Amino acid sequence: MEPILLYGIPAGSSMGLVAAFERVGQPYRLCRVDMLAEMKNDAYASINGRQETPVLITDQGKVLTETMAIAAWLEARDTQRRISFDPRSPEADRMHQLMAFVNTGFTAAFTPLWAAYEMESAEPVLLATLRDFGRKAVTERHDRLEAMIADTDFLVGDRLTLADTTLIGVARWAGFHQAVDATSYPKLAALRGRIEADPAVRYAQAIEDGEKLAGSGACLGHVPLAEGIERFAA
Repeated sequence: MEPILLYGIPAGSSMGLVAAFERVGQPYRLCRVDMLAEMKNDAYASINGRQETPVLITDQGKVLTETMAIAAWLEARDTQRRISFDPRSPEADRMHQLMAFVNTGFTAAFTPLWAAYEMESAEPVLLATLRDFGRKAVTERHDRLEAMIADTDFLVGDRLTLADTTLIGVARWAGFHQAVDATSYPKLAALRGRIEADPAVRYAQAIEDGEKLAGSGACLGHVPLAEGIERFAA
């Protein structure tokens, strides 16, 4: 069977993994998960007890969760090195370093902002505190990332890799939450523009938006969430 990637909407970090699968070009399927309406329930918990996306159903029918684990699974199968490098190369080390930074501190900095977003009836003082703390955390992580970006077209060299796809699904959250002034981070802004112009990333964004865009042909269509849960729940 083809692997099935469960990706989250709206604005899920898993959009980058869709782009990565598309760039690798091997057959895969997708499964769309509305994170606000379809994720926080027992049915979804039967496929991922942490009630999060992304989730990968591997070609062996096994459930694999967590962005870094799924990225590693895909990297091991990227035999043509379309999104990765020889695992013993310095480029691979830097790619993994940047992926880890994005997937830990950079992503986690947005947690207070997402918490405030989901607390519709919370006390105004609590919401203000969460947003203030979150914006400060996001600013600090943006400062660190801006300093880490080298004078290359992409995060690691002159082509799109897993480091870029890991970043792009999360970097857009800053605009969603109005957390930072993008003009204060010119290297990141230019990098995002190049990543977002990549055909695989454009395809992933269109899929997330519910649009139809001709891709590489590797995506063999969507599996309904209910079917995925029925077939692969623990």
